[in-house]
Amino acid sequence: MDVAQPAVPRYVEFGVKAKYSISRGQAQFPALCRRKETTPITRNGEVVAFIVPRSRMEALLEQMEILSNPEAMKAIRRAKSGKAKDHPLKALDEA
Repeated sequence: MDVAQPAVPRYVEFGVKAKYSISRGQAQFPALCRRKETTPITRNGEVVAFIVPRSRMEALLEQMEILSNPEAMKAIRRAKSGKAKDHPLKALDEA
């Protein structure tokens, strides 16, 4: 029995104006790597890949690391609820 899958967005659009086909992206790859914005790469009009600037990728990886850490998430929830105790930033160096 085939069950229809709900439509899932394939990516989040970051307000990206320029999209590049695979062939155009290949031809301009060095220039695209120097861009400060995420660049979508398309095949037949559908986004199939992104060229992501290093700074953005580092930020995404750091965010994923925090989100996957149960203790960090517990601390964030406590802070949001107002139950967290404030500590000076130098306390982070002691950890």
